[in-house]
Amino acid sequence: MRAIRIGYGYDVHKFAPDRKLILGGVEVPYEFGLAGHSDADVLLHAITDALLGALALGDIGKHFPDTDPKYKNVDSRVLLRDVYQIIGEHGYELANLDATVVAQLPKLSPFIDQIRETIATDLNTEIENISVKATTSEWLGFTGRKEGISASAAVLLIKKEG
Repeated sequence: MRAIRIGYGYDVHKFAPDRKLILGGVEVPYEFGLAGHSDADVLLHAITDALLGALALGDIGKHFPDTDPKYKNVDSRVLLRDVYQIIGEHGYELANLDATVVAQLPKLSPFIDQIRETIATDLNTEIENISVKATTSEWLGFTGRKEGISASAAVLLIKKEG
């Protein structure tokens, strides 16, 4: 039996003017972007934390602190790929990913397939192993008031054969 590890990640960012909205490595047209030290890709941050958590390697802030100027406005795809390389160095690979984005607006369904493809590319896996869903919070809470976006992700890692 191959060793398996499960990880969970969660992130939230508030909306900010004069920024691009980047979700899952894809630019989504909207009047606001998300506030953050990096590009504030809430979905990729949740996935990155899930990957790190599966192997008890800390969180995104430990590996890429927001106090380090070299991560200012960094593309979160770079961070995700760096973490996935660490996962590989520990002898694991992704079996599957299941993620959910919670946003009242914008509507994300037109972008889901492109987001899945981008994530699959960055994690060197087939698109069938990547599930990304979008939902609203039915006008409740900060996402319902259109103050920001949250995302959660669960990953299953398996020990590489050989």
